[in-house]
This record gives sequence, structure tokens and C-alpha cells, in this order.
Amino acid sequence: MARKKFFKEKNIVKQIVLERIYRLFELAEQNSEDKDYAKQLIKLARKLSMRNKVPIPKEFVGKYCKACSAFLVIGKNARKRITNKLLVISCLECNAVKKVGF
Repeated sequence: MARKKFFKEKNIVKQIVLERIYRLFELAEQNSEDKDYAKQLIKLARKLSMRNKVPIPKEFVGKYCKACSAFLVIGKNARKRITNKLLVISCLECNAVKKVGF
């Protein structure tokens, strides 16, 4: 009985954390002009994700830099290129490169 309750509570915590991550990314997107505030929001979302062992949703994976936690806006602080069946996303703040196959 107690075991079922534990897993139920764990799922509720994961749902709450996911909702908060979505909200933090939404706020970072709205405040992308203020780079420091957006970076702070991304750091908070990543910290929540790691602490509660909840992966960041795949739709947000290409929207931030893992090296410096900057919110990436293509054309402003990020560059997107396609080479040899790879999508290459470069952060112009820390010069980190992320390669994604598609």
C-alpha cells in the first residue's frame, strides 16, 4: 500500500517539475532580449531537471547552450548550419558547437 503511494507521489512531483520547466523556458523565450535573465532561467530549469531526475523535453534541447546555459536565438547569439546530414548549432557567446543528426 505504501509503495503505491510512493510511486504516485513521485509521478506528481515529476509532473510539477515538467510544468515548471515548460514555464521557465517560456519565460526565457519571452525575455530573450535580456540575456542575463534568460540565462538565469535556463540554469534554474536545468538545476530542477537534474535534482529531480526529469529529462528536459526534446523540444527544448536545441534552444539552449549546454556549455554556458544561454538561451539560443538563431541570428542573434546562435548560428545554425547543415553539413553532411548534420545540423550544427553554434553558440556565439561561448563558441560551443552542438551537432545533431537528422
